[in-house]
Amino acid sequence: MLKIFSILFLGTLLSIYTTEWLSIKPQKTSITTHNTGGNSYDVSAEETPEKNYANYCASCHGEKMDMFVDRKWKHGSSEQALFKAIKEGYPDEGMPGFDSAFTDKEISDLADYIITGIKNVDRYKFNEPATSNIFKTESLTIKLDTVAKGLAVPWGMAFLPNGEMLITERGGKMYRITKKRKLQEINGVPDVVAQGQGGLLDVALHPKFKNNNLVYISYSIGKKSGDKTLATTAVTRAVLIGNNLTQQKIIFEALPYSTTRHHYGSRLQFDKAGYLYVSVGDRGNHNEFAQSLDKHPAKIHRIKDDGSIPADNPFVNAPGAVASVFSYGHRNIQGMAMHPKTGEIWTNEHGPRGGDEINIAEKGKNYGWPVISYGLNYNGTVLTKFTAKEGMEQPLFYWIPSIGPSGMAFVEGDRYKGWKGDVLVGSLRFKYLSLCKLRGNKVVKEEILLKNIGRLRDVRMGPDGYIYVSVENPAGAIFRLVPVKN
Repeated sequence: MLKIFSILFLGTLLSIYTTEWLSIKPQKTSITTHNTGGNSYDVSAEETPEKNYANYCASCHGEKMDMFVDRKWKHGSSEQALFKAIKEGYPDEGMPGFDSAFTDKEISDLADYIITGIKNVDRYKFNEPATSNIFKTESLTIKLDTVAKGLAVPWGMAFLPNGEMLITERGGKMYRITKKRKLQEINGVPDVVAQGQGGLLDVALHPKFKNNNLVYISYSIGKKSGDKTLATTAVTRAVLIGNNLTQQKIIFEALPYSTTRHHYGSRLQFDKAGYLYVSVGDRGNHNEFAQSLDKHPAKIHRIKDDGSIPADNPFVNAPGAVASVFSYGHRNIQGMAMHPKTGEIWTNEHGPRGGDEINIAEKGKNYGWPVISYGLNYNGTVLTKFTAKEGMEQPLFYWIPSIGPSGMAFVEGDRYKGWKGDVLVGSLRFKYLSLCKLRGNKVVKEEILLKNIGRLRDVRMGPDGYIYVSVENPAGAIFRLVPVKN
């Protein structure tokens, strides 16, 4: 039996494995089977491109073809280039040709199939920079009204009862935006580890802020361990008096601390019962943390407003489990919002290369990371061969390619014609605002808004009925979306 390297096409310099053929050379004129991992396939009859991809390619390139095509194409991505690559291969780069396994029509169909995936990726690539503050959408024309500028990475926003706002800057500062749109720095902000993805992150007001002036801040907190600085996600509660944070108290601290500087998660959201939900990312250590209930990372946590644990948390009586865990198996949640009608907590979550998700956080549920995923490793290799598994939740919606989701808000009120009840998500990677049209709990369509506005970090629905977005440098601004007449 002849052993060859990698049955897969198109990938270059990817993982190598051996596959045994049951015949020396498949011939289309007779029934010939080949074996991959114990599964035999008939190559005498022409197959659909979907089936050929699933049978020949998925085990190394990922179950979804869309995962595979989000890459740089070394030898070109035209139909002719793909046809040549599949038929002849690039043997010196470890990629065999499939001229004896596929008919020319199958190769052509497979190339066309891949091109459809490339076009899906290309729809997010906006060549023209934003040159105006006027943006047309399918149903509205939107004007961007600048509320604040001169910021670097405005991470979180909260609306004060008097019409002013609080803004967190990842670098470690918090500001009040006055009614006259002046920035005033807030004193008493906790020290942060402003490295990598860490720093001063989200901000939320207590539901009864008018009575108690309580503010909640999530951030990356550090501690020394020998000559190293470790970091983790923490939440501090403080009383806001004027422009001063007082009576600070750490009410949540994710354990263990880590040397890494990414995947802090860190969105905050109160529910209708007054419980606080805190997202914590996997800190780049998914194999150890994501499926382990005895550690804080890769979870959504639910706590009371003082940091104590609700008696009905799902794992409060489970031996060894962290009592604050509400759901687990999350990679890195950076968007969280309460559905205005149902009270459910919705989230968006970063996948690896592909597989960003929208989910509803449900008590005690396992969302699968890293056992199941619609994404690949960043180097193009397969992270997991599973996109679904019993006992693990499927996303309501997922993106391939990854858009880098951050921030989340439901559209309320009647200012935005046709948008009421839909959900908004910011895109860091492709620099736009995603309008996800909902039918019940199903995303039925995505409309791309504010193309090339910049890395859109947060989106909130203001109490004045307007949508607000925060955009990183070079814009470095908070914008209000104002509908205008066409």
